Amino acid sequence: MNAAARPSLGPADKSKCEVAERCIPIASDLDIVQARQTGRTEASKLGFSSTDLTLIATAISELARNIVMYAKKGEIVVRLVRSGEKHGIIVIARDKGPGIADIRQTLQDGYSTSRSLGLGLPGVRRLMDEFEIESQIGVGTLVTIKKWTTARCP
Repeated sequence: MNAAARPSLGPADKSKCEVAERCIPIASDLDIVQARQTGRTEASKLGFSSTDLTLIATAISELARNIVMYAKKGEIVVRLVRSGEKHGIIVIARDKGPGIADIRQTLQDGYSTSRSLGLGLPGVRRLMDEFEIESQIGVGTLVTIKKWTTARCP
């Protein structure tokens, strides 16, 4: 993963029309709040239910918190997409932190390097429809999550 690299949205996503994209730099607890609010506001434009808006905001909050805790700084990108009747939000969390040595272990419930409950990334994976993670020691981490809805846009 190099500094200029942007995650591929994959072949199925190439037909999607991007609606909007917002990038929130993350370096403090205030930035976590901003990212969470931005994600919730943007997702509401696609008609997500209040339950889904809460799930999206929670996932963003956890990803942003991980950036602050482990990498010190990074960014959250919130991208709205549409594909026919399907609408969605893609959230990309990226940093140039220390990286994750064992992704498989990190995604197990109960595993933590910070004495927490170890529900962060596994919880994010459960809250969203799609979850991808890439990480390299000494280079950084990239997490891409997606949530889809067929709700009519307001």
